[in-house]
Amino acid sequence: MIIDILSWICLVAGGALGIVGGIGIHRFPDFYSRLHAAGITDTFCATLILLGLGLQAGWSIAAFKLALIFMFLFFTSPTASHALANAALHSGLQPRLDGDEREGSS
Repeated sequence: MIIDILSWICLVAGGALGIVGGIGIHRFPDFYSRLHAAGITDTFCATLILLGLGLQAGWSIAAFKLALIFMFLFFTSPTASHALANAALHSGLQPRLDGDEREGSS
């Protein structure tokens, strides 16, 4: 019973974090802040969801496979975010600073 409750807490929190990340991607003003919202929430969202699924699976081959998926995402998601930010910076896309005006306003 306690494991089921912890599992559902992780699953709901992971889903909510995914929604918050999607809102952040939509609402943030520039590429770098959107990338930050996507990268952070993607990693934590996947971690919580995989943890919840692992608690549901118990000690089984499915839990081992979920742990392998977690390890893969734990290393590749931040690396992909860094590569995207580095490519954008090298291509000349500058981050927006506090004093910059909003897009579309004159």
